[in-house]
Amino acid sequence: MTANRLLQLLSIAAITFGAASFASAQAQSSTAGAKPATAKATFAGGCFWCMEEVYDKVPGVIATVSGYMGGHAKNPTYEQIGTGRTGHAEVVQVEYDPAKVGYAKLLEVFWRNIDPTQKDGQFCDHGPQYRSGIFYQDEEQKRLAESSRAALQKSKPFKGEIVTEITKSSQFYPAEGYHQDFYLKNPTRYKFYKSGCGRDARLKQLWG
Repeated sequence: MTANRLLQLLSIAAITFGAASFASAQAQSSTAGAKPATAKATFAGGCFWCMEEVYDKVPGVIATVSGYMGGHAKNPTYEQIGTGRTGHAEVVQVEYDPAKVGYAKLLEVFWRNIDPTQKDGQFCDHGPQYRSGIFYQDEEQKRLAESSRAALQKSKPFKGEIVTEITKSSQFYPAEGYHQDFYLKNPTRYKFYKSGCGRDARLKQLWG
């Protein structure tokens, strides 16, 4: 091999190595600048105003959206939901950072803020649209939800069977704008409703 040929091969190798290093650095930079992955969880706990307030206070929760899930009608309105004939439940969809809060913790918060023994209703609100339920997004959420319900059935501090449903997540329909963050936009009306509905009193009776 001539000296010129050797120099050519060394130059090609250096260029190739440099390009690979640059590509690797670019990929690492892109990954470092990427937003952390988030996950979603959906819970039905009666009035979605109240469930929004509950989850907004949980560290690691990024956002909550009130809406409807579990029915057969497309693009349902609040008035249609209120008839109890669309099959939907009022739900809150929770976006969270799994690195800061786990799904198991969200389940714990859920159970402590509902009446698991009340069928087709929650507190003063009655009808299938107010039923309690967990809508799982994947098999891991399903496993954790079923496990938490089974554990609660053994250790519950109250009488009565747990009737809370665990169902596969379906199409989520955000509720009308005036329902979003209702507890913040209309604090006086919200507190009057929550107190009059007996939610806190019943939760204390259930959970102590």
